[in-house]
Amino acid sequence: MPFFSAKVPADFPDQQRLDKFIASLPNGMNRSKLKSGVNEILVNGKKVKLSQKVKAGDQIDIQWEDNIPDNIDPENIPLDIIYEDDNVTVVNKAQGMVTHPACGNWTGTLVNALLYHWGRQSVEQLKEGSAAEILERRRPGIVHRLDKETSGIIITAKNRDAEEFLQKQFKDKSLQKEYICICCGRPKQRTGDIRTQIIRDPKNRHRFKAVTDTDDGKFARTLYHCIATYGNYSLMRVRLKTGRTHQIRVHMKFLGCPILGDSVYNKPDSNFPDATLMLHSVQLRIKLPGAEDYTTFRTRVPGRFQKIEKKLKAKFAKEIPAK
Repeated sequence: MPFFSAKVPADFPDQQRLDKFIASLPNGMNRSKLKSGVNEILVNGKKVKLSQKVKAGDQIDIQWEDNIPDNIDPENIPLDIIYEDDNVTVVNKAQGMVTHPACGNWTGTLVNALLYHWGRQSVEQLKEGSAAEILERRRPGIVHRLDKETSGIIITAKNRDAEEFLQKQFKDKSLQKEYICICCGRPKQRTGDIRTQIIRDPKNRHRFKAVTDTDDGKFARTLYHCIATYGNYSLMRVRLKTGRTHQIRVHMKFLGCPILGDSVYNKPDSNFPDATLMLHSVQLRIKLPGAEDYTTFRTRVPGRFQKIEKKLKAKFAKEIPAK
């Protein structure tokens, strides 16, 4: 994936929009290419938008995708559908499936599978226009997302009215999302309320970091409950109050209990060297379009959890933490 880096000269006399500054450089990119192909923009290590003003001494790092496809095509990929009506499709997303097309993952996504399932045509991709319009074309029906290696419940919209109705609930936090995870380590308290800011990790642009001594980044809140422990491993139930990228993974690491199988925020575990990310979206409580009351969707515990738990029970005594 291509990268572009530039430093604003120390004698730069004024502030200027980032996209205009990059376009003015001899080896820069025009604004059209920035809008359509950019994946991530960092100024001094912090994620920003194209409209960000840059000044003397600023370090700019841009990651983009050259080969944006002309269309997002339907693909015949099997889906585990929990519920469906005229407005929504609720899916138990498999681990390893990307939610929507993006840089490096233009095919094989949930969107490709849904387009086929819904009997839709290919979605033409915009190469010019606003960033919001370009991104909207890449994720029809998607109102929230799960990380590629996170499995479980995801609700999608089959029409624009349903999409707006669901998006409002995610925005005003009137819904409820619950996850289960197996962590390395034992929390000091059985239940807790984690409240931090989440920032981009300055040492690794692919990671995030929970911090409490700054107003930088975005506020994140996670409630957790330790269901049981097995030796130095914990089975946790987690409820999100905000929805930040990698939030549960970052907060479990902040708690001192990184998730088993997390290759980004944890080290390989000698007892379970082949473990994949042990994080699963197990429950979603949300109001469906046209409904007066909330509906709760649940999924079964994935097979990979059952296998790990079986080994844990054979190796360690189960303990219920004191309240």
